[in-house]
Amino acid sequence: MKIGLIGTGEIGGTIAKKLTAAGHNVKVNNSSSPEELNKKAAELGVIPATLKEVVKDVEVIIFSVPTTVFPTLPKDLLSEVSKDVIIVDTSNYYPFRDGDIEDLNNGKVESIWVSEHLGRPVIKAFNNLLAHTLAVGGVNSADEERIAMAISGDDTSAKEIVSSLVKDAGFDPVDAGKLSDSWRHQPGTPAYCTELNAAELEKALDDGIKENAGALRNNAIAKLIQRTTPPSHEEVVNFNRSMFPENPKTT
Repeated sequence: MKIGLIGTGEIGGTIAKKLTAAGHNVKVNNSSSPEELNKKAAELGVIPATLKEVVKDVEVIIFSVPTTVFPTLPKDLLSEVSKDVIIVDTSNYYPFRDGDIEDLNNGKVESIWVSEHLGRPVIKAFNNLLAHTLAVGGVNSADEERIAMAISGDDTSAKEIVSSLVKDAGFDPVDAGKLSDSWRHQPGTPAYCTELNAAELEKALDDGIKENAGALRNNAIAKLIQRTTPPSHEEVVNFNRSMFPENPKTT
């Protein structure tokens, strides 16, 4: 597929690299200088593009940028993009990093907020795994313990296409429902960054409590920041699991 990807950080860069390795044609843009963008694209094995070029003549556009970037994007960025092009949002809202966004603090579902700013329907995906998990956790589809990834959205055919990209990245896609249900894999829920297989993730999505998610997200960040040494990847995953005793992988 022809894919345009905006944002080449730990998540976006890994997605670009994996999808290119799977045979997709990927071009990328980021907020760096043209020289730095060219360097990053060469490192990832993808095509550098301007912001206008990255959304042109593609089938899927993936936004992998901080939440605060969406209001700053050109209002006409997608004005000439066909309605058939699938828009994917990978973002997660963290007030300590992004500042307070009133709508999100008041409970608006993150990807609905993103959709409103873009003026287009979106599919929520690639958000409920840590960057390290995304980079090294993908395995052959024959593995029964393959880590699963949640996907939410209102367009069934678009979700099927995004599911195929998730499989190409080495993970099992799990349909998490409509875009309004995507809070189920936002930070502060049992499905978020807990490295579950498909059956476990389906249960975790059902176990989430929307009203508790924001407080759990903020408390988790506060506790991790208090550490005197940075936590390892394994420690972060185990910590996230420990917030939910019903998690089958809680130790």
